[in-house]
Amino acid sequence: MRTVLMVAEKPSLAQSIAKILSRGNMSSRKGLNGACSVHEYTGSFIGQSAHFKMTSVCGHVMTLDFIGKYNSWDKVDPAELFSKAPTEKKEANPKLTMVKFLQVEGRGCDCIVLWLDCDKEGENICFEVLDAVLPVMNKPPSTERTIYRAKFSSITDTDICNAMNHLGEPNRNEALSVDARQELDLRIGCAFTRFQTKYFQGKYGNLDSSLISFGPCQTPTLGFCVERHDKIQSFKPETYWVLQAKVNPEKESSLTLDWDRVRVFDREIAQMFLNITKTAREAKVESVSKKEKVKQRPLALNTVEMLRVASAALGMGPQHAMQIAERLYTQGYISYPRTETTHYPENFDLKGCLRQQANNPYWAETVKALLSEGINRPRKGHDAGDHPPITPMKAATEVELGGDGWRLYEYITRHFIATVSADCKYLQTNISFSIGPERFSCVGKVVTSPGFTEIMPWHSIPLEESLPCCEKGDLFPVGEIKLLEMQTSPPDYLTEAELITLMEKHGIGTDASIPVHINNICQRNYVTVESGRRLKPTNLGIVLVHGYYKIDAELVLPTIRSAVEKQLNLIALGKANYHQVLEHTLDIFKRKFHYFVDSIAGMDELMEVSFSPLAATGKPLSRCGKCHRFMKYIQAKPSRLHCSHCDDTYSLPQNGTIKLYKELRCPLDDFELVLWSSGSRGKSYPLCPYCYNHPPFRDMKKGMGCNECTHPTCQHSLSMLGIGQCVECENGVLVLDSTSGPKWKMACNKCNVIVHFFENAHKVRVSPETCDLCDAALVDVDFNKAKSPLPGDETQHSGCVFCDPVFQDLVELKHAAMRHPMHRGGQGKRQGRGRGKGRRPGGRPNPKKPKDKMAALAAYFV
Repeated sequence: MRTVLMVAEKPSLAQSIAKILSRGNMSSRKGLNGACSVHEYTGSFIGQSAHFKMTSVCGHVMTLDFIGKYNSWDKVDPAELFSKAPTEKKEANPKLTMVKFLQVEGRGCDCIVLWLDCDKEGENICFEVLDAVLPVMNKPPSTERTIYRAKFSSITDTDICNAMNHLGEPNRNEALSVDARQELDLRIGCAFTRFQTKYFQGKYGNLDSSLISFGPCQTPTLGFCVERHDKIQSFKPETYWVLQAKVNPEKESSLTLDWDRVRVFDREIAQMFLNITKTAREAKVESVSKKEKVKQRPLALNTVEMLRVASAALGMGPQHAMQIAERLYTQGYISYPRTETTHYPENFDLKGCLRQQANNPYWAETVKALLSEGINRPRKGHDAGDHPPITPMKAATEVELGGDGWRLYEYITRHFIATVSADCKYLQTNISFSIGPERFSCVGKVVTSPGFTEIMPWHSIPLEESLPCCEKGDLFPVGEIKLLEMQTSPPDYLTEAELITLMEKHGIGTDASIPVHINNICQRNYVTVESGRRLKPTNLGIVLVHGYYKIDAELVLPTIRSAVEKQLNLIALGKANYHQVLEHTLDIFKRKFHYFVDSIAGMDELMEVSFSPLAATGKPLSRCGKCHRFMKYIQAKPSRLHCSHCDDTYSLPQNGTIKLYKELRCPLDDFELVLWSSGSRGKSYPLCPYCYNHPPFRDMKKGMGCNECTHPTCQHSLSMLGIGQCVECENGVLVLDSTSGPKWKMACNKCNVIVHFFENAHKVRVSPETCDLCDAALVDVDFNKAKSPLPGDETQHSGCVFCDPVFQDLVELKHAAMRHPMHRGGQGKRQGRGRGKGRRPGGRPNPKKPKDKMAALAAYFV
């Protein structure tokens, strides 16, 4: 019996596909990484009996990055990133150990079927999976095929079974186009970002952005927003005049007429027209025309249109809307939400999809009428050759999907029903009048057949003034003629929907990446989202774009990125060479980078107008160890300390508060210590600004506080305050927070574990003695006499936090409340020294991690 490994893009997707193919007769188990399950069943594959193992990845398995030394901003010239800096594929999420998981499941398998999402990114992940599993799979005879690709657009029985019966091969060219985009964006983005971030953050203190980023797609996206801002700022209103006339077809009714000249910009001319029409007492009907008109039903829904509507009508940001659409897809409610196509293939089961909606109370009547009277074939749209348009695949209720999920699903369903409905038909009547020598007119519309507007009422023909029955030559008394003075108004800031349209028109990004680029300019503080989801550029965003225009307009205009996107599409089609496109594009941007660096003074002149220099920013906080003058604390992101006398700037840990630490000084460099804290429910630790930026010992890295310092005698160091090995992470040590009393705690210096203990104790000290059972440092505790939890009115006790029975009920493990997940002390990358090297700093043995300690603390886990 052959063993077939099948891999989907997400765990929920794998489960749904396995259920359909196994007809529910499968067994499931957790994979070794804990995130992905494996579903197993037996069946038939290519005419032979087979044992199937269906599992998944969690998006990209690998990510592209520079090799170690080129990730240092301080040691590498950004210009080297264009060609000299080697790149490598690293695991996208090391914690998931995805490569090891795939190899364990793929070992001994005979064939692999790839169920990754059917777009270019999915094709790229196919080859990431193959790189991991092919080396451990059984070697087949040279003529036997082992790699298969499933193509599908929805999670329905029909689509999944059809995909299984028509397996193809992964597309290497599409995967290469993604590789090319990744490498271009990495090299170009990092080079420009590193240079301008270091240059401007070293000069200005109130930029309020931790990263001044550049992106080949992100920057033109910002450019559109700033271009609209510039039009608003440069707009000069003009006064114009409009002649408005009202006629009275009947005694108690009036009809407002539109002037055929529309408006004039000369007051004297306008006054002349008013004077010559005012003499007329009657309006004469010059012509009456009636015409049947049609408002066409919408084209089938693609990604860009869905995102536009989600932002403009539903108030959802593009990134949020895309996340909801992906969830609806993986749950089987809609078809694949990333598509450029607006045309249904001839064999698409439109009636089948429509029948699914026949019992929904919101549109049941419309659907049943369509099924009985016959559906209309959707309009012929654009066939991009990727996926069918976004379509509801099964019925749902608001209770099932919840707020935003239901709102997006409801729109997708209404849009689909509208595409197979009739066009809206209406009768338009135009009446032309003459009042003296001037012509006026009015228009009326009467719906004769509502068609698709029944299901999309927001597209219905608005009710207008009812027009009188009249014929050519009829006369109506003139009720009023007046001159209205008005002013031209500036355009408003771009909405997200308008920005998406511009990005699609100019070829900036793809249907999948457009939401990411818009989200980036919001996150980087380049634009703010105002009411109506309008994007208003910040000072920083405006200065950056104006600076690019001043130095090299092509860095911000959409033209060059649009040309690159076309080249990437040619790679995907096999019509362009991957290496040649990469080399040519990088050469262009390398030249632009050198010119940008040489001309940076042009952007700097704009920065000087909008932002304050470091020396003029911030408030005095702690003394410099070199000149003993006060350094200023700059709170704007990224927060830092600046000594204006020495002209030195010192980085600080982010996303917390910084204050002076008792005016104590570092014994190594005489800098005053500061205390970083993430709040009462979080962690805190002191640090020396100089040591934090210039590690004093070989086993320390940049960005370490006193809780990781290996100084053997300093009272704030890990050597003096470290208690025991962390109960959760591999490399962390639990360190006493000597500032936390009376609610004492110790915190891991690597992860976000916090252990609360000895509340209301007067004093807690770390003893030089160690525990005989687990090698953790003992602690000496002095309790207040009135609140001592010790037996027999005792107030002092020494023991092990983990093993001492007296202390056992006074210990509670929690997780720190972090203000931002990217803080290095949270659940980020585990850095720093390992614990398993024999002895703790200061000569103490490394504490052990006995099972009973884990069990005791787990009982208090919150």
